[in-house]
Amino acid sequence: MNIVRTAMLLAVMTALFMGVGLLIGGKGGMLIALLVAIAMNFFSYWNSDRMVLSMYGAKEVDERSAPEYYGIVRDLAKRAGLPMPRVYVINSDQPNAFATGRNPQNAAVAASTGLLHALTYEEVAGVMAHELAHIQNRDTLTMTLTATIAGAISMLANFAMFFGGSGNRENNNPLGFIGVLIAMIVAPFAAMLVQMAISRTREYSADKRGAEICGNPLWLASALKKIAVAAGRIRNDGAEHNPATAHMFIINPLSGERMDNLFSTHPNTENRIAALQEMARGKEMRSTEPVRADNPSRKSRSVPSTGWGRGGSEPPKGPWS
Repeated sequence: MNIVRTAMLLAVMTALFMGVGLLIGGKGGMLIALLVAIAMNFFSYWNSDRMVLSMYGAKEVDERSAPEYYGIVRDLAKRAGLPMPRVYVINSDQPNAFATGRNPQNAAVAASTGLLHALTYEEVAGVMAHELAHIQNRDTLTMTLTATIAGAISMLANFAMFFGGSGNRENNNPLGFIGVLIAMIVAPFAAMLVQMAISRTREYSADKRGAEICGNPLWLASALKKIAVAAGRIRNDGAEHNPATAHMFIINPLSGERMDNLFSTHPNTENRIAALQEMARGKEMRSTEPVRADNPSRKSRSVPSTGWGRGGSEPPKGPWS
């Protein structure tokens, strides 16, 4: 089912890409766009994860440079029965995270410095478990491919003004300047279609599976609340410049778009939290030790993310230990 869904989504994005090419350069432009789209789909399948990580300047870390963060991912991946993904840090004050990769064997998770500084050990575990759930559900392939192609559509539309207003009308643009305007309008709507295509039910599914992986749905619920509040007041420059990648994050990183409406990239955070709280109340998973706010070792620590937790007390163990 995931393969069919991915193929259909790529077909739609390819058609949009070709449509912009038609409006800019006529039949010749459409043919060029088709050839570019085919090459891009092939290239994106193998390299889209690297491209997305590069967009955000993500830096890979290991057990020596980020012992607690890396250790959380390692232990959760083992609990979920997943191969160890590559682990990255994004230099951003906005707390957020995402996963990428074409399959579990070639996956990566990335967390911002803001997230590692603001959240407790348990909350970081909840977030990373959510991202590993996306990997396990194979959502990451669709996310990364659509982000790459949508970005290309937007870039192509930006060239519309340059190509549409010059040259022979029939050869370059059968609709003339009207076609240029249509092409320029298509870009934001294409990004909107990407957001709609990435079903928001995947977030609920990843929340549920993430709670099962980490062992306590309240850890993720607490993390979502903190991230949503901070994301509303801290700008994410990388996401603002690459809005087509917004659907990859655990919480919408863009300013605005907080409502649970037709065009939102994410479900309403309060609804997600309520579902996790209901999951905890319903005892759908085994009992775990609750987070104790009176334990100093469990409170947020503001230290460099590349050595998150280094020099501190022994980190508390999660239920996966």
